[in-house]
Amino acid sequence: MAEIKKSSTFLLLLFISLILSGCWSKKELNELAIVVAAGVDKIDDEYEVSVQVVAPGEISSNKPSSGRSPVVTYHAKGKSVFEAIRRLTTVTPRKAYFAHLQVVVIGEKLATEGIDQTVDLLARDPETRNDFDVIVSYQSSAKEVLNVLTPIEKIPANKMINSLGGTEKAWGSTVSVNIEDLVTILGDKEKSAVLSVIEIQGDTQLGMDKVNVERIKTPTLLKYAGLAIFKQDKLIGLLTEEESRSFNFLNDNIKSTVEVISCPKEGKLTTEITKSTTKIKGKFKNNTPKINVQIDIDQNVGEVECAIDLTENKSIAYINKKTAELIKVQIEEALMTIQKNYQADIVGFGEVLYREDYKAWKNIKDDWSSIFPELEIKVEVNVNTSGLGTMTNLKLKE
Repeated sequence: MAEIKKSSTFLLLLFISLILSGCWSKKELNELAIVVAAGVDKIDDEYEVSVQVVAPGEISSNKPSSGRSPVVTYHAKGKSVFEAIRRLTTVTPRKAYFAHLQVVVIGEKLATEGIDQTVDLLARDPETRNDFDVIVSYQSSAKEVLNVLTPIEKIPANKMINSLGGTEKAWGSTVSVNIEDLVTILGDKEKSAVLSVIEIQGDTQLGMDKVNVERIKTPTLLKYAGLAIFKQDKLIGLLTEEESRSFNFLNDNIKSTVEVISCPKEGKLTTEITKSTTKIKGKFKNNTPKINVQIDIDQNVGEVECAIDLTENKSIAYINKKTAELIKVQIEEALMTIQKNYQADIVGFGEVLYREDYKAWKNIKDDWSSIFPELEIKVEVNVNTSGLGTMTNLKLKE
């Protein structure tokens, strides 16, 4: 019996040692080049991959900076994205490590030709996580975007991510799309993808120089400029900043934003939208699909530059009406652009109709691309103004 116990104990210890020996694939920090942002461009028949690598010594809080750039970019070309990534080893001093990748910038030319293969590779790479965001560069290559140094945020990748999320929450003209969501949308034949667009404002060459972060007025900036519309996997056009906000209203993705309306006589008034809820319903009438969009909005009065008595109910009713009318017009104009100019169902009205009546949807599914541009969409906007600010005297400028 004792021998059996000894054998059992030995086997148990052997098993534990096998399952706990997980250091065989460890990677030391000083052996890796930590990639925080990547860019993919198409140049002629080749792909160019750019990576933004952190220089650990320049961002460490334990020792003073040497004055060198906190990040370094490396670039390599190949007949495929995979080959270009492998060729990075010829220029990087350490192996590029993508586990901390935050954002991928896709060049405008590549986006126009199609991103399916690029997205497929990025999504299947076991070294990357599935939560990094994907954006599109406009009027600049992805390589040029990654080369721009940014003030305040030492690492430009952090700036891009923070601005993307901050704009989405406070203004509403961007949308965060991670690689996993993008793969799902690209796999849906009825729905089209949208990605946030980033552009370089100022001198591209100067943006690479350290002087870009040493001046009070930054010569070169990275700015988000609306949304890129894709049909299948190809970029077909851009929504303006205002149209992008309207898309986010339709997509129930407005956390907060502001609207500027005209006052009853002269001047203007700015409101802060604090909550927006969108409900989209579909129906079929005589086999013809129709969409109803209802948007309920809560807002506060932000800035008043006219004579209006905010203590009167009729003034609040006026503000509610004017704000609702303005948003309704903006959304209808954006829908006109989406339906007539781009003919791409980026909101997902097809999914709404599918959920509403699968049998009726099945009858029109194959013709959706020709039906969508003529789809009847009714928009209703309801606004409630509650907060009037902290001023005690609400009867202004009489």
